[in-house]
Amino acid sequence: MTLVIVIIVAVVVIAAIALMVSYNRFVKQRNLIQESWRQIDVELHRRYDLIPNLVETVRAFAAHERHVFEEVARLRTQAVNVQGANPEQRAAAEGELSGALRQMMISVEAYPQVQSNQNFLNLQRELTDTEDRIAAGRRFYNANVGDYNTRIESFPSNLIAGRFKFDKAGYFEVKDEQVRAVPQVSFGTIGSVEGEQTPPQMQPGAQSSGQIQPQLPGQPPQYQNPQFPPQGQPPVGGPPAGAPAPQDGQPPFTGGQ
Repeated sequence: MTLVIVIIVAVVVIAAIALMVSYNRFVKQRNLIQESWRQIDVELHRRYDLIPNLVETVRAFAAHERHVFEEVARLRTQAVNVQGANPEQRAAAEGELSGALRQMMISVEAYPQVQSNQNFLNLQRELTDTEDRIAAGRRFYNANVGDYNTRIESFPSNLIAGRFKFDKAGYFEVKDEQVRAVPQVSFGTIGSVEGEQTPPQMQPGAQSSGQIQPQLPGQPPQYQNPQFPPQGQPPVGGPPAGAPAPQDGQPPFTGGQ
């Protein structure tokens, strides 16, 4: 009887330890997701601060692109207003803002005075660095979310997740189709660059063994296989071994059929 009680107590203790370890791991993963999201949020706010200065700099040189600047300003305000929303809503707003910024950059390419402005170049460089950090933070955040959600759906950790209300986290995904589009690659121009020579195409029925090799001035042409020269050319060094000698009145051996 005592042994049975000891076994039951041991099982209960082991189950309690497993429960505690699994619960603590859920808490650690949830905090890691929150921390990685805060890093993204810092970079997003940095981009919000850069956009007005960038717009004002460009507006001074391209005032008639007014509709582009107004769209960027509107989407920036929209993105700022959804800061308390879930990651999916934030991602949708940020995707629209990224598309408007890209359109603005395309528009100013027609203005050389903008491209040579030092203030614009500095702001563009800072914006590019910020975008790179946002992308790196998004990858780190989504990786943590993936691990966390997998544990919520897996057995037996899903029992603990349901008991203690650990809900699945949302991904921060890019919704801009231009960013997600796969670039088209064409091989039609490879090998046709001006000045490059393409190798000659072999004619049907030609024997590759009879191609002429490079020769020095004053020397007879050399073939890869002197026993089988091109059609109509005499073999180098006479007929092959074993060939019958030509009879009187017959043409000499030419190597043809």
